[in-house]
Amino acid sequence: MMSGLTILTCLAFALLITTTTWPPVALAASGQPRRRSNLWRGDSIIIGGDDALVSPNGDFSCGFHRVATNAYVLAIWFTASADPHTLAWAARRDAPVNGMGSRAELLGDGSLVLQDFDGRTVWTTSTGDTGADRAQLLDTGNLVVSDAAGRTLWQSFDWPTDTLLPGQLITRRSRIVSARARGATSSGYYILYFDSFNILTIMYDGPETNLNYWPNAFKTWYENGRMAFNSTRLASLDERGRFSSSDGLRFEASDVGVGPGVTRRLTLDYDGNLRAYSLDVAGGGTWRATWAAILRPCGVHGICGRYGVCTYLLDGPACACPEGFVPADPADWSKGCRRLFDLRCGEDVRFAELPNVDYWGFDFKLLADKNSGIFNVSFETCRQICLDDCNCEGFGYKKGGNGKCYPKVALWNGRGPEPKQFMYLKVPTRVWKNLNLSSVLTLRYDGHACPKQEQNASVSNYTSRYLKDVGDSKINFVYVYSFLAGLFVVEASVIVVGSLFMFRADWATMCRVHDEGYNLVLSQFRRFTYQELSNATCDFEEELKREAPWLVYKGVLEDGRDVAVTRLAEVTPQADQVFRSEMSVIGQVNHMNLVRDTLGHKAFIAHI
Repeated sequence: MMSGLTILTCLAFALLITTTTWPPVALAASGQPRRRSNLWRGDSIIIGGDDALVSPNGDFSCGFHRVATNAYVLAIWFTASADPHTLAWAARRDAPVNGMGSRAELLGDGSLVLQDFDGRTVWTTSTGDTGADRAQLLDTGNLVVSDAAGRTLWQSFDWPTDTLLPGQLITRRSRIVSARARGATSSGYYILYFDSFNILTIMYDGPETNLNYWPNAFKTWYENGRMAFNSTRLASLDERGRFSSSDGLRFEASDVGVGPGVTRRLTLDYDGNLRAYSLDVAGGGTWRATWAAILRPCGVHGICGRYGVCTYLLDGPACACPEGFVPADPADWSKGCRRLFDLRCGEDVRFAELPNVDYWGFDFKLLADKNSGIFNVSFETCRQICLDDCNCEGFGYKKGGNGKCYPKVALWNGRGPEPKQFMYLKVPTRVWKNLNLSSVLTLRYDGHACPKQEQNASVSNYTSRYLKDVGDSKINFVYVYSFLAGLFVVEASVIVVGSLFMFRADWATMCRVHDEGYNLVLSQFRRFTYQELSNATCDFEEELKREAPWLVYKGVLEDGRDVAVTRLAEVTPQADQVFRSEMSVIGQVNHMNLVRDTLGHKAFIAHI
């Protein structure tokens, strides 16, 4: 329920929007759709309606793609795809823009720029003063900025995200990075690139560890059928489904030769597997996988995270935790499992057996017979090696014939079933009974699917990265000052006519910009308790300014930031209402360095 003061405040805010030089809002595109292949100098794409570039053949579209409530990225997508989350390319994929007023524009100097809601340029092709006069979406799905002579000055093909299109090159300078989750656009942990040995490689680059796992990391490049002596580092997929790389890698899609006219893509998927796809337009726009780099998904590094074990059930691969461990995040198996106990150096431990499971990699000691080159270690010797090293979390032992010992400094890449392969995990004796563990551990699947299938795109994926970007930028105070000037004029009228508009009606939704998702990205507001503000100001000791109806005090927050804390001096309904209204209005214009709190009949505000 809102008072007359709030209603007039909303009207004033609407007046400000129409009288200042804010970027056009999404509603401007809700009328006649604009579909064209070119952007000329001064042209722009805005959010809303059907405003987008479309390639001449109609296969690709370029515009704003929604990744969360009111959060968008500038992207290229497949027009006929039934899955709206299948993108060919995205600009600034880890930091979306606001759906209210953001735009992509080809400036007068020739730069294609992406502007956020407040007019800030957050991404650019840097083609200013190069003679560029157009941006065009080609039939290949390539977005190019070119001059009047047709020379390409910038192209999206040079900046791939997670997908390679036919005719697009992987080079020594380009990397393909997976998405973080199914349907998400933010960067994940898997990278396709040319390594320092000129080999096209897939690497898991997670928050805790990184490792190349394709081609087989336990074989030489020669054994993997690759060649390290060609330093050109070029790879591409053609329109008929053939892939070739300078390191000797060759493969063909299962529908090779069909085309031209077949829409294809090569994508490093969120699950760490590289796959080729063909678009079945006649089948409703669905994608068919026509090749995969890894036939057994449990071979992908990090697929079930630390301590997790990947295995194959009737409905496909799934992740599990051993007894004594639980999922770190049931919605995201890349975070693996966590122990229900801690390991302390020097304490008594027992080894729990995990049969037919292997955690591959992270062996800290090689135990081989010098003559035969094979492992030949007794079980007790292997156990003692792990027992004597505080860094050893467990060991693998392959039974039958010559015993093979694999002491592990970390437990990653669990997979099974692995015949004759047994893992032995350290468990403190003090917790053995409390956890009700047996000498042989079982795996607990708990119905969780394999990695990240439950996790859909959410603006929270971008929050931490984007807050840093916003915090480092400068606020455009022209908007703030213009609005405050108008606000003071409105307040004079409020005193006379405010009482005439006191009625019960829910006007909140009429005044609130629809920013649920985007506010999660941009909002830096937090509430403080009265005690926190009292501590910060040494019980309101140092007064900076006195201006009815409030006082301003100097304070220092726990993180060392200096603040000015405004305290309502006179507690009356009128003073409290004016104070709350002004603080609310300042917040509506995205004063990003604002922290607020209310307590009882007093209101406080800290300007950082």
